[in-house]
Amino acid sequence: MSYLSRAWRAAARHRLPAPWRSPRPFSSASGPTTKKSVPYQKTLQKEGPGSGEPSRPPPASAQVVVVGGGSLGCQTTYHLAKMGVSGVVLLERDRLTSGTTWHTAGLLWQLRPSDVEVELLAHTRDVVSRDLPAETGLHTGWVENGGLFIASNKQRLDEYKRLMSLGKVYGVESHVLTPSQTKDLYPLMNIDDLYGTLYVPKDGTMDPAGTCSTLARAAAARGATIIENCPVTGIQVRTDDFGVKRVHAVETAHGTIQTPCVVNCAGVWARALGRLAGVHVPLVGMHHAYVVTERIEGIQNMPNVRDHDASVYLRLQGDALSVGGYESNPIFWEEVSEKFAFGLFDLDWDVFMQHIEGAVKRVPVLEKTGIKSTVCGPESFTADHKPLMGEAPEVRGFFLGCGFNSAGMMLGGGCGRELAHWIIHGRPEKDMYGYDIRQVTPLPRLLPHPWRRFHHSLTDNNRWIRERSHESYAKNYSVVFPHDEPLAGRNMRKDPLHEELLRQGCVFQERHGWERPGWFSPGGAAPVLDYDYYGAYGRERHRDYTYNRLLGDEYTFDFPPHHDIIKNECLTCRNALALFDMSYFGKFYLVGPEATKAADWLFSADVSKAPGSTVYTCMLNQRGGVESDLTVSRISPGAPGSPLAPAFEGDGYYLAIGGAVAQHNWSHITTVLQDMKFQCKLLDCSEELGMMSIQGPLSRVVLQEVLDTDLSNEAFPFSTHKITTAAGCKVRAMRLSFVGEMGWELHVPRADCVKVYRAVLEAGARHGIANAGYRAIDSLSIEKGYRHWHADLRPDDTPLEAGLAFTCKLKSSIPFLGREAVEAQKAKGIFRRLVCFTTEQKVPMFGLEAVWRDGKVVGHIRRADFGFAIDKTIAYGYIRDPAGGPVSLDFVKSGSYELERMGVTFPARAHTKSPFDPDNKRVKGFY
Repeated sequence: MSYLSRAWRAAARHRLPAPWRSPRPFSSASGPTTKKSVPYQKTLQKEGPGSGEPSRPPPASAQVVVVGGGSLGCQTTYHLAKMGVSGVVLLERDRLTSGTTWHTAGLLWQLRPSDVEVELLAHTRDVVSRDLPAETGLHTGWVENGGLFIASNKQRLDEYKRLMSLGKVYGVESHVLTPSQTKDLYPLMNIDDLYGTLYVPKDGTMDPAGTCSTLARAAAARGATIIENCPVTGIQVRTDDFGVKRVHAVETAHGTIQTPCVVNCAGVWARALGRLAGVHVPLVGMHHAYVVTERIEGIQNMPNVRDHDASVYLRLQGDALSVGGYESNPIFWEEVSEKFAFGLFDLDWDVFMQHIEGAVKRVPVLEKTGIKSTVCGPESFTADHKPLMGEAPEVRGFFLGCGFNSAGMMLGGGCGRELAHWIIHGRPEKDMYGYDIRQVTPLPRLLPHPWRRFHHSLTDNNRWIRERSHESYAKNYSVVFPHDEPLAGRNMRKDPLHEELLRQGCVFQERHGWERPGWFSPGGAAPVLDYDYYGAYGRERHRDYTYNRLLGDEYTFDFPPHHDIIKNECLTCRNALALFDMSYFGKFYLVGPEATKAADWLFSADVSKAPGSTVYTCMLNQRGGVESDLTVSRISPGAPGSPLAPAFEGDGYYLAIGGAVAQHNWSHITTVLQDMKFQCKLLDCSEELGMMSIQGPLSRVVLQEVLDTDLSNEAFPFSTHKITTAAGCKVRAMRLSFVGEMGWELHVPRADCVKVYRAVLEAGARHGIANAGYRAIDSLSIEKGYRHWHADLRPDDTPLEAGLAFTCKLKSSIPFLGREAVEAQKAKGIFRRLVCFTTEQKVPMFGLEAVWRDGKVVGHIRRADFGFAIDKTIAYGYIRDPAGGPVSLDFVKSGSYELERMGVTFPARAHTKSPFDPDNKRVKGFY
């Protein structure tokens, strides 16, 4: 019999030198077991070779073809059928679960540091524990034995307390336990180094074969067709009369199925399937492993354990345990085999040994427990450890449901439902920001060209995908801090001021591939270096890495050491002036004969004004949800080839959009233009133009020395723009603000940015001008009550709920996308509302805090920061009436509020207007 302790010692004798080489079999006779077997009583694997024939002939046509019979494929098929879609076909090249699903550990943890994921997990749990048994009379294999999160330090327990507070909003029961209480619950556990634990009684485990076979049966009962042993050999794509590529058919080894919609649920093989359609799928395959122990006396009915600091999980397996985790040196699956059905790799003990050490330390009896089998199979991982979902930008009708980072069982029910809703209604029911991959350009999240959260230049960049996927894997068990930044895949996109700002101490953030200013360190330059893989694969770790050291200061749930530096940037803006480099913004032109027709339909506000006007507006989806907020400026035709004022026929609009959501915007706009067949073009000049914003009471005084135009209120009022000259260079000046001060944005051709920047700094030097970054913007904007899309605004929030009714042209007769939904909501009443809260106590908040009203949980915080001008913590969150009634302003005003942070409540005041300059005098130049 092989023991964990022996495996540990044996692994120490064998070192694997090459970076990501496939492992060799462990051959020591006295070493750990080489038996490879999943711990489930039943799998769907056939004994002996298959017949080579499909389980049934493929039909000639289908409404939707789902490719891949794993967790996501089965869940998506089930939900499509349940939502009434007829003609759904699921194709599996071997048998259901045969790819990556069959060997999964099948854990389900209800609490994650994301409100969206908590909702998705809740639906998966409902499907496997309640819905499927009720529909089919079959047991899916769901076991509700609870989950236990281990904390060996205060920061880890604080993270768990954040989860506990969020769980109260969604009705997820959880309890913080002391070490002694933990010992009572789990007698075999070593508690010597415990700081505390979080116990979630209704967590559990799923059986992959039981779940997927029951899903398939339930889907078939509703009319879906499940075809096994039917590999896909091609995707037919045709270009329509408007130049748009669309799915036409799926080719299989046994016939062709005409269909307008294909869903790629092929797991590790999703990248190869995407290539058949000309779609980039940014994921990588890696080995992911766990071992199964022999019987352990006293382990029965114990909860599953996650010890993040030890990088290990312990999954109850009847009277044994499955032991696994996430290591810093995972093995990449370089050559993804097409013939790997129900396959497992030999376990590389050199890689896996760190998990053994953590497991033995946490449950000492494991040291003398035998290893029954090893399970090392392929899993797919993505650059941000989130799945890829949504319609691909390159080909309409080609959807992704893949890249689940070994969480496909756990997220499958929720994501399968959202993907089905997406296919049917053109968008998911819940906000899937961060999952939607459509993008043509950038957001980190949506549009037609690549993926909505990855810029199209990144989705086929193997180095970037590999680096970021590695880091996401290696940090999977790290504490999730609000202001963490990746070290991998950096310096992919630099704006024209990058080197200037770097020399002045800029500490950069990464968004959508861009390096954007975070804050400015007085300690000098802090460059981001090439990725060192955290010392894995024989690479040497960077020494004296200033950026990494400064990033480490962010690893706290308290105010960071540079809190006062950010304060100075904010107060300099409030009292004098600050310069913000916003060059990473998306900058698009909507031009052509039907540009005004398109703008009327796309934008909720009336943007069809005279050239020189600028309008803040939203873009909505059909359900009235906010897909974007942006500024739209009416422009006149310019010179051919000019990024500042392009030539065009018809009408023209200049769109300025936050760079982190630019891809999402490009995707949304492109999709609408294609669907509505508007005769106009969307042009991307994001790389050709820089952008700097000069904000503060002294901005007019300084810029009047730089710009060759009158900046008085009369000559240059708020929400207008014009082409002018700065330091001898043509620029587009816009009088706008995202921080609540008088100020101007300068949109500058890339080659002229440094010259204009230096001229502004020189003119502002005697007035105390300072550089400021996005940490200051976050604080200043929340203080003024300006919204951030993806936090305060998401596609499942409406303008009425978010306090943005003024952006909707409801008093006009002009139709716009989402108008009917907004009007219906206005007539029916608003049943949740975004509310601003402040606390007297100076306590850091970051979002996910529970909101209490008169002793009842009514919502949670979406975004929070510290407001330095008012010297208070500020938080925004959506609240509901527990009685189910509309949330009126009177309802907001009449309640007594508390915000719960990590289990502790703080009295809060609700505001119906911005707590800073509620009358908007400052942006108009009245101080």
